[in-house]
Amino acid sequence: MQDQLVTTEKAIIPIAAFAANGDMKNLQVSLVKGLDAGLTINEIKEILVQMYAYAGFPRSLNALGVFMGVVKERQEKGILDAEGKVSTPVSQDTDSLTYGAENQTKLVGQVVSGPLFEFAPEIDRYLKAHLFGDIFERDVLTWKQRELATIAGLVNISGVNSQLQSHYFISLNNGLTPAMLNEFVSILSQHCGEEISSNAQQVLSNVFAIIKEL
Repeated sequence: MQDQLVTTEKAIIPIAAFAANGDMKNLQVSLVKGLDAGLTINEIKEILVQMYAYAGFPRSLNALGVFMGVVKERQEKGILDAEGKVSTPVSQDTDSLTYGAENQTKLVGQVVSGPLFEFAPEIDRYLKAHLFGDIFERDVLTWKQRELATIAGLVNISGVNSQLQSHYFISLNNGLTPAMLNEFVSILSQHCGEEISSNAQQVLSNVFAIIKEL
């Protein structure tokens, strides 16, 4: 069984991290490296679009603008990057709320509920219908790749450790292994520095401790 991140998966980490915190200079470098590593144009678009659900529209739009410039510059240099697959059309027989709820349950491993969603049922609907429906239903990226992008984005946003912890658990339910998550932290250290990677490791260690007690 593969227990290490492949080259394209490693390339996702800095792209998502710098898109999420708005570091456009380092994002540009990471985008170039991502294309050189074999990520397709459409795969990177998916990563940057998905980041809006965690970091907001402004960061996502800015990141897409930088990527558009990178692609254009490479084309002018005669570098023709692979466009990549497009998403399979979604069945018109089911609405996004229905398949979003199903996707969320599969991702998490159980039905998601709680006081927060009872207090604000609108956010529960938006999460199910849009994030886990409209976005996660798109098959340009695997759920493993999407969760890798998610934790990379969350770790580079301050004050969201509870969400990071939740997505560590989700990632372990969707193809990422403990060894891969440790590798993830190591890659973060290389790109984002000791403070970010130290926090990521602390949250991850807490996740491993919880799992050990189960």
